[in-house]
Amino acid sequence: MAHQFIQPPGWKAPKGYANGVLTKNGTLYIGGQAAWTADQRFESHEIVGQIKQTLMNILAVVKEAGGEATDITRLTWYVTDKQEYLEKQAEVGEVYRDVLGYHFPAMTMVVVTALVEKEALVEIEATAEIF
Repeated sequence: MAHQFIQPPGWKAPKGYANGVLTKNGTLYIGGQAAWTADQRFESHEIVGQIKQTLMNILAVVKEAGGEATDITRLTWYVTDKQEYLEKQAEVGEVYRDVLGYHFPAMTMVVVTALVEKEALVEIEATAEIF
């Protein structure tokens, strides 16, 4: 098989996409993760809480593929409110380190007018190398 679909146990199945795709060479592509829980409910409606949940979701996919936070090589962030992100940067840094530690892969941030999930303030996609 050329690749394996990665789905953390207990997560509600996604519709029309995969949470993660692990290639035979160990590259893990993680589709855009939003801040919902395993049953696809948003518990936080503010940016810092949503970033924490989103990063936890990314880490869950990485761990299900057999990796760790340090295997993440790239994060692409999509946020709907640049000003709110900038105002909360210290808190964002704190929750980032709580979830992913002091590992800082290549990152890009893009400000968008909206995301597909109506309640989402942030969506993050990732790439990891699982060895």
